[in-house]
Amino acid sequence: MPVMDFAARYGPWALVTGASSGLGACFARDLAGRGLDLVLVARRADRLEALAAELEREHGRSVRSLPMDLCAEDAAEALHRGCDGLEIGLLVNNAGFGATGAFLADDPDRDARMVRLNCEAVVRTSHLFLPAMAERGRGGMVVVASTASFQPCPWMAVYGATKAFDLHLAEALAVELEPRGVDVLAVCPGHTDTEFHAIAGVKGPVAGGSADPAAVVKGALDRLGRRQTWVPGWLNRCMSWAPRFGPRRLTARLTGRLLASRMIA
Repeated sequence: MPVMDFAARYGPWALVTGASSGLGACFARDLAGRGLDLVLVARRADRLEALAAELEREHGRSVRSLPMDLCAEDAAEALHRGCDGLEIGLLVNNAGFGATGAFLADDPDRDARMVRLNCEAVVRTSHLFLPAMAERGRGGMVVVASTASFQPCPWMAVYGATKAFDLHLAEALAVELEPRGVDVLAVCPGHTDTEFHAIAGVKGPVAGGSADPAAVVKGALDRLGRRQTWVPGWLNRCMSWAPRFGPRRLTARLTGRLLASRMIA
């Protein structure tokens, strides 16, 4: 889609959650290059301000930084108020985190926080920003899911479940909102060269290599309005299809063995 067409369909403002690093920062840079103004959301105010200054300097875009924790009570509503007066044409639900380990040894508060950020925040922001897009008859949403969406993930049980939620929600909303002129895409990256995996406790790709986050973002935005789901990388696509052809119990066991081998001790 030409740059001007993209901006006309999904502008004038895009909202990116989890924008301080990794895929979120790449989404912000790519969207600024496509002619959209940005609202950037993350916990780390210093990184947001640095990224905002970069986008204003290099692309001449207007950027609003909203440092906040989307797990906090009423955070989504505070975010919506922070966008007052702005026409948000694209919502990028990117914020999220993962963790490895045995479920019985996990911190239940951390797991509950993961569900709030990876699932509840996506639902709440979608409810707040999608109605205006549907009323205008144009707009879009990108939901960052994962290759973990496609099968049970022993040793990353809660994370995998939250990403399955994200995938199914995005695919369902893509069907519901298509007649209203709103495009929804679930992007399901595998191992990507960001800080996410080190924080989650994964020491390397389960299979194949590590993707360039800027390439993942470009591929996702190029496919918005053309697909409902996109899995970057041919090997990741093959792995996402494989669970459909075998018993789920066997899939869970094999996935568990692969993830166990990649956990940081």
